[in-house]
Amino acid sequence: MKLRDALGLTDSSLWLAVRAMQVLLVGVAGYAIVTFDLGLLANAVLPLLVTLTPEFVEWRYDHTMSPGLGLWIAAAAFLHTVGALGPYRWIGWYDQVTHTLSATLVAGVGYALVEALDESSSAVDFPPKFRFVFIVLFVVAFGVVWEIAEFASGGLASLFGGQAVLAQYGMRDIVLDLVFNGLGAVAVALWGTGYFDGVATVLSRGVAGVFGRQGEDG
Repeated sequence: MKLRDALGLTDSSLWLAVRAMQVLLVGVAGYAIVTFDLGLLANAVLPLLVTLTPEFVEWRYDHTMSPGLGLWIAAAAFLHTVGALGPYRWIGWYDQVTHTLSATLVAGVGYALVEALDESSSAVDFPPKFRFVFIVLFVVAFGVVWEIAEFASGGLASLFGGQAVLAQYGMRDIVLDLVFNGLGAVAVALWGTGYFDGVATVLSRGVAGVFGRQGEDG
């Protein structure tokens, strides 16, 4: 039995939770505009756009994401914005929680990519061990890029003034972020790939289309 079934949660209640978080993000963005806080504005608008991923996928690819995955995406984005309001500075472990949650989504994207490649061509067959390693390395690589972006954001803020859009709290924070990114990746690689099968199917259509066009051009 799934957790949502045990709690008696319906599809509509999950989507309602997503909409509630989107409304709160709009509220934070409005507050940032009124107070001329560009850093907070970016940390509200970008996550808000991320929460619209299910709508974009349905519009662009005619695929309806599960409400559970939609809530998963919204929660990761929403918690990041909440962190920008203060918890990133006040609560030592909050950053690790958000990194782990975000890493599980990145791991899901990595799984969907490798699964899409596997499904799109009979000549491709990735063994389970390769998939596991790919997912973990995909998340680690994304995490390194994110840490570089945080460092660059701080450098630009120091150079031009103002508040950094992405905050960084020293070498210990970087190491912990990467460790918890890895934990999130391993968790999805071992137990959570099934949640992203629908995404993999959507991606496989695109990959198959690319291969098909290349074959016609050849």
